Amino acid sequence: MEPWFANARLLGHPALSWAVPALGALLGYAVAQLAAIVLGARLQALARRRPDSTAAIAAAVVKATRSWLLALLAIAVAARFVELPPALDAHLGQWSYLLVGLQLALWATRFIVATLGHVTRHEGGPRNAVMYGILRWTAQLVVWVVLLLAVLGNAGVNVNAFVASLGVGGVAVALAAQNVLGDLFASVSIGLDKPFEVGEFIAFGSEAGTVRRVGIKSTRIVSLSGEELSIANAKLLGALVRNYSRMAERRVVFGLRVAIDTPRDKVERLVDEARRAIARIERVRFDRGHLVGFGDSALELEFVYYVLDPGFNVHADIRQQVGLCLIDLLERTQVRLAVPVRSLRGEAAAAGAAG
Repeated sequence: MEPWFANARLLGHPALSWAVPALGALLGYAVAQLAAIVLGARLQALARRRPDSTAAIAAAVVKATRSWLLALLAIAVAARFVELPPALDAHLGQWSYLLVGLQLALWATRFIVATLGHVTRHEGGPRNAVMYGILRWTAQLVVWVVLLLAVLGNAGVNVNAFVASLGVGGVAVALAAQNVLGDLFASVSIGLDKPFEVGEFIAFGSEAGTVRRVGIKSTRIVSLSGEELSIANAKLLGALVRNYSRMAERRVVFGLRVAIDTPRDKVERLVDEARRAIARIERVRFDRGHLVGFGDSALELEFVYYVLDPGFNVHADIRQQVGLCLIDLLERTQVRLAVPVRSLRGEAAAAGAAG
C-alpha cells in the first residue's frame, strides 16, 4: 500500500510537491529569526556601552521585529514557488504586501520613537516629555495612515477619492471639535514654551500640586492633599501659573510688633542684634531690618531675608529658627510684644476730673 501522501493532492498539486516550499519557508524563517536575534543582541551590547549612540536606536528598531510576521512572510514567499490558481495567487500577493507593510510600519514607528527620545532630550538632562509625547503620537499616526492608504491602493481602492473625502470630513470634524483642537494646540504651546514640566510643583488659581502628566487634551496634577486634578490645557495655559520648582531663592518678610512705650535704645539694640542673628543662619542672605512704622499701640519692625533654597520645608525650618532667635532677643533685651490695650473711663471719674 502506497503511503497517503503519495496520492494526496493540495490545490491541484501532489502533497510531495509542497515539501520543498515548506522546507524553504521553515529555513527562511529560521535564518531571518536567528539574524534578528544575533543582530539585536550585538546592538544592545553596543548600546549599553554607549547609550547616546545610534546603536541604541538600531537596537530598538531590530527589537520591533515580530516573529509571527516573519513566519507568515516565509510561508507567503515559499507559496509563490508553487503554481496556484489566479484568484488565490492575487490574494496571496495582497496579503504579502500587507505583511511587509506591517513590519515596515513597526520598524518605522520604533525608529521614530527612539529617534525622538534622543532629539527631545535637554543637554545633560531628561527629555522634554510634552513634546516627546506630541511628536510621537503625530508620527505614529502618519505612519499608520500611510500604511492604510498604501494597502487600500494595492487592493484597488481609489485612494485619491478617499483622501479627498477625508479632507472634507476633516473640516467638519475640526469645526465640531474646536475645544479639543484648542487643547491640542495648547499642549503644543506648553511643550515649546515649557512654562512647566512633569515633576515640577505649580500653582494656578486656588489649586497647587505636582505635574504628573501633560497629555494631548489635559494636564494631570497631584494636589497637596493627594487627589489627582485634571485641567484642560487651554484653560491652564490661559491662567496665571506659578512654578515654584524653578525658584532659585525665596524672599521672606518677617514682621514684629513691640510695645509702643519701648525705649529708643532698646529698639535700636533689638534691631541690630536681630540683623546679626538672622545673617548668621545658614542658607540665608539677610537683606534689611528696620523700624518701619507706628501702630495704634505698637512699634512695627520688619526684617527681610532670602532663603537660598527653594524647598518649602527648608523655608519653614528657617522661618522657625528666625522666630526663635527673635524670642530669645526679646527676653534678653526685656522688650515686650505689643498687646492691644483699651482704656475705659467711668462717668464719675470724668466728672471729678471736670470739677
